[in-house]
Amino acid sequence: MILDFKKIGVWLINLPQNQDRLAKMAQQLDSMGLPWQLFSAVNGREHFDELILQADPEAYAKNMGSPILPGKLGVYASHTRVWKEFIRSDYEFALIFEDDVVFHDNFVEALSAAYQAKNHWDIVRFNCVRAKLPIQQGVVGQWRLNAYIGPFTGNAAYLIRKDIATKLVSQIGPQTRALDHELNRFFHHDYRLLGMEPWSSHTDDGNVSTITGVGFASVKKFKWYKRLPHYRLKAANYFRRFAWLIKKGMIIPSGKNLDN
Repeated sequence: MILDFKKIGVWLINLPQNQDRLAKMAQQLDSMGLPWQLFSAVNGREHFDELILQADPEAYAKNMGSPILPGKLGVYASHTRVWKEFIRSDYEFALIFEDDVVFHDNFVEALSAAYQAKNHWDIVRFNCVRAKLPIQQGVVGQWRLNAYIGPFTGNAAYLIRKDIATKLVSQIGPQTRALDHELNRFFHHDYRLLGMEPWSSHTDDGNVSTITGVGFASVKKFKWYKRLPHYRLKAANYFRRFAWLIKKGMIIPSGKNLDN
């Protein structure tokens, strides 16, 4: 299938100071023929006083087991602001990238396969931080479209439908968790979050993150006993995801062809 870029808008989120990352991404995106546009990421440190008013730090600490970082505020604001720009556009789908993606040779083919199966997902990811306990919903080409009972996180490369972006913009404030953890609450927001495996891209930040620092040095987790609410929530979410997938008839693995 030929990709219809009159219906698919492509956004790259990049902090203006990260020019090396921008250059690498531009080279990759141009070589694949993707008609991308740049979106300036929100700097969480520079805009901390503004962004913290749009968050609930106590709820975040309880849900995540660690204090909220300026970078996490920036990521949350960047993606939600891209969604708002997408909603105002004429596009039906948004393909959104962060600036540390490494594309595999078959990424465009995977993107085309995902677009063929567009009636079967609301958000589909092309890589992950973690993706546990997959349940195959069907196949398209060489790829499996999976739902997940376990945590499925990572925002680096995904397609999202306009109606879902509209729903999320209206539902997810104030910030009470990292964005990818919020999106993993598909059982709460009621949408189909799927991953396309085998992954057609991965992330590589060179172990230097504008969010978590060098080697995750900025991450300060609470002591184990203060993380108990976080652990309880993680356990409960397995059951919530499982129950939602049962309700939607998605709990039984399927090998059906989804290319229509």
